[in-house]
Amino acid sequence: MATPLSAAKMLAALKAEGLTVHEHAGWKTHNRDDESGKSFGPVIGVLIHHTGGHNDKELCYQGRSDLPGPLCHAWLGRTAGLWMIGNGRTNHAGYADIDVLNALREEKPLPHDDSAKADGNDCLYGLEIENLGNGKDAYPKAQYRQAVLWAAAICRAHGWSERSVAGHKECQPGKIDPSFDMDDFRADVKKQLAAGAGKPQPTKPAPGKPRVDLSRLVTAARTDPGAKQGHISYMAGTNLTEAALVELGYLSKSYAGDGSFGSTTVAAYAKWQKHLGYTGADANGIPGKISLSRLGEKTGLFTVVA
Repeated sequence: MATPLSAAKMLAALKAEGLTVHEHAGWKTHNRDDESGKSFGPVIGVLIHHTGGHNDKELCYQGRSDLPGPLCHAWLGRTAGLWMIGNGRTNHAGYADIDVLNALREEKPLPHDDSAKADGNDCLYGLEIENLGNGKDAYPKAQYRQAVLWAAAICRAHGWSERSVAGHKECQPGKIDPSFDMDDFRADVKKQLAAGAGKPQPTKPAPGKPRVDLSRLVTAARTDPGAKQGHISYMAGTNLTEAALVELGYLSKSYAGDGSFGSTTVAAYAKWQKHLGYTGADANGIPGKISLSRLGEKTGLFTVVA
């Protein structure tokens, strides 16, 4: 736990890491402290998001009718660079899993996010990366590198390791952002922290798409439908699979994102299998390697490991 960086210290930390920083007018006093009646901090980590759109810097600053801005502390454009958006409490994290927050605080491996009862806006810095988040919108090398530097700069300023970095999808059930692998991202932050401030590592591509473990997903599909309400076997893989089924129109969004591969998801997956030409027992809603790989390829949301 730590005291949040002041605007001046934040700028100094980011610039020392090698980042060019742009400042949105008014960002130093732009926050939700007064409106929420809650001040920002103590802080325990940083949260990585994708915006789900393009040209959304002003949206992140102003917010939406249902969610007032700022929606992050910093916005990272595809080509527009890093922009400071808010300083203080911002509406980026929403409710998060308390076990995940505790793991970030203690810099331990993150548990599965199976609930959302703690306010992540109280204690997490947030970065929104301009990207459609559909698995097909590539992150430019320079943009991804800046995201690594942003996370490393804040971790360095607080004396944190890469274990203080999480993706939104790791903190709140139903979220799938960012659309790259967070273990790979943390590994890059670790390398940057070891290299030292002002020594950016060579620009590299963004890490690969999230991976879905076929064997774990099959277990979930066989176990979850008959289990008690709320049972979760494999949240990350189930959420990605459901998001793909939603995108293709086989599953209603209202049934997706709870981490449980329930009977409705099984039925939706069976429709996908039939679309691919499977019949009988081969279209029973239990994922197979070929059908799952095709689903990941069609939507661009994930790759499959056996």
